[in-house]
Amino acid sequence: MKLSNAFCILADLRIAIQQAFKPTLIELLRSPSLVFRPHKLSQIFFYHLWKVFGDGTNQAGHQVKTDLIIPHAKGVVLDLGAGMGHTMLYLDSHVATKYVAVEPNLLMHPHIRTMAADQGFSEESGSLIILSCGAEDCKTISDALGGLHQVDTIISILTLCSVPRPQHTIKVLVDKVLKPGGQLLFFEHVASKRRDVLFWQRFWTPIWRTCFDGCVLDRPTDNYIRDLPFWEPFPGLDSDGNRMGLWGKEGEIEENLWWHQAGRLVKRAVQ
Repeated sequence: MKLSNAFCILADLRIAIQQAFKPTLIELLRSPSLVFRPHKLSQIFFYHLWKVFGDGTNQAGHQVKTDLIIPHAKGVVLDLGAGMGHTMLYLDSHVATKYVAVEPNLLMHPHIRTMAADQGFSEESGSLIILSCGAEDCKTISDALGGLHQVDTIISILTLCSVPRPQHTIKVLVDKVLKPGGQLLFFEHVASKRRDVLFWQRFWTPIWRTCFDGCVLDRPTDNYIRDLPFWEPFPGLDSDGNRMGLWGKEGEIEENLWWHQAGRLVKRAVQ
């Protein structure tokens, strides 16, 4: 792997510190007790960071998400790690009848509501639900939706990299929350298949995780999803001729520390 690709992460870390350190320090000086709440402090740092990175990150994956979400997302949509709600830019509120944002960082919630209002979703109409739990809290999600198997579409965009126990979490979500015949749409950065790239992903992960609210670079999320026993056979086409399976991001170099995989998988109607 070229050293220029291995160390390009330093530029992102520098920008992250420049943009988020000062406002986080101000919050810490206002509330010194935050020093005893490192997770909350991390959320504050990431919030200020995402105000700068969010739109650009959305744009970088725009074509993938356009092809993945716009033609397929429907019914009750569960957005894991909703952030500031960028996923709603790819939803048709006439087809996606309810948007459920799972976002444990409360600082993001006003941005979700603003985005929802622009896209035709609202809590008043019942078409918007914002949950402050994490994706791993499957029981809270199910209870908020009125029981098991209430979701037509699960969407995970750059989220499973930071979820605790991701293999267990995605298994339970698909098994207990997703309807039979429902679908999982995902776009995640994952562990590289190249050993040299994977070495650098593992090298940088402790630092990256600290700055980016738990984000892990070397997680084989695509394998966790692919190996679940609930899917219709793939790769292939569903009954409507739509693509099922996993694929990479077009034009992405193999030496990318943030190597991406996307996919659309459909849960078997009869388990």
